Amino acid sequence: MAKKNSKEIEAARQETIEASVSKTEQFYNENKKLIWSVFAAVVVLGLCVVGYVKFIYEPKCAEAQEQMYPAEAAFQSSEWELALNGDGNSLGFAEVARQYGSKAGKSVWMYAGVCELQLGNYESAIAYLKKYNGKDSILAARALACIGDAYVGLEDYSSAVSYFLKAADRADNIYAASYLLKAGVTYEELGEASKALGCYETIKDKYPQSIEGYDIDKYINRVK
Repeated sequence: MAKKNSKEIEAARQETIEASVSKTEQFYNENKKLIWSVFAAVVVLGLCVVGYVKFIYEPKCAEAQEQMYPAEAAFQSSEWELALNGDGNSLGFAEVARQYGSKAGKSVWMYAGVCELQLGNYESAIAYLKKYNGKDSILAARALACIGDAYVGLEDYSSAVSYFLKAADRADNIYAASYLLKAGVTYEELGEASKALGCYETIKDKYPQSIEGYDIDKYINRVK
């Protein structure tokens, strides 16, 4: 009896499978033109993406990097105006950013922002630096600190201190001490001595071996 039931169950299962296969074949036969059209469209789209990346995007990136070499050399020499705006023959970071955008790499926003900061063009510096979204924590922290410096230049001390603190938090290493010191000095400018003291004491406790840590006591004594 059990053997018979087992055969019946297997037969029923086989019928279900056959019915399912039959429905699949029927669906395919009724919609094969649409299926192949969609498949062809996906293949064409994939080829277009690959072609764009290989023959347009990547060459543009290489071209942008090449255009940046003279500006980078000027930047290393602290020739801020030349690095930012070029000399008529070579492009500066501003024009590279305008022409190529992110194809020039994320660093173009950092370079242009630092140049504007050094030239005293604080609002332009902030605009460039806020576009920088590199993943390197040291460079990202520096960009945040430079935004803070630009806000100091604009005498917007509340915004400045918030960016110095963000920079210190992002760095989370010995470089954080310099950003905390800037935050402390800016808090003093705002008349918030207790918050300034908090920054200085953090340097003393967490970063005593930093350059800022060696003479942090004079800052602590000044606000106590």
